[in-house]
Amino acid sequence: AAGPAFCAGHDLKEMRSLEGRDAVASVFALCSRVMTAIVRLPQPVIARVQGMATAAGCQLVASCDLAYASNIAQFATPGVNIGLFCSTPMVALSRAVGRKQAMEMLLSGRPVDAAAAQAWGLINHAVAPERLEDEVAEMAALIAAKSPYTVKIGKEAFYRQLEMGLDDAYGHAAAVMTTNMLARDAAEGIDAFLAKRPPRWEGC
Repeated sequence: AAGPAFCAGHDLKEMRSLEGRDAVASVFALCSRVMTAIVRLPQPVIARVQGMATAAGCQLVASCDLAYASNIAQFATPGVNIGLFCSTPMVALSRAVGRKQAMEMLLSGRPVDAAAAQAWGLINHAVAPERLEDEVAEMAALIAAKSPYTVKIGKEAFYRQLEMGLDDAYGHAAAVMTTNMLARDAAEGIDAFLAKRPPRWEGC
């Protein structure tokens, strides 16, 4: 994104023009599908936040696998200020930051700065505006150099185990790691490490 805002969320004029429960529900359902699609994509999704991220924009940041922001960026769930609690942004936000921090944002509607967002876990790092593009590009290149198969199954396992109890999470993770260990990319990666050479990934 460019300009003072990363994403301001829903167009309030458009929302007010909708007629009937079904029309309103369809907008929120579509937004929810976008957010869950990010989680279910096999590739990691990185948010590059140069400005203000509010409401569904903050939800978008929280939904991404990684998030990097300019140190002048701000984040808010201000729906409570206009009588509309940010209930769908709450889902992603409450999974990205601590309970008390999420409730502070949701109940107060006040923006938090990039330093607080980093400390709370909403973003990975806050950097100078002129460093933001390079910071994200460097991380993207670092991830892209890994086995795409390993990244895919690792991302999927990460989100699945979060919804499980401890024993089930370990059981699932052990099954995934066993499958991963028997994959060709794991064999190649281990052989390359032992031979002190770069790996040649096959994506399987």
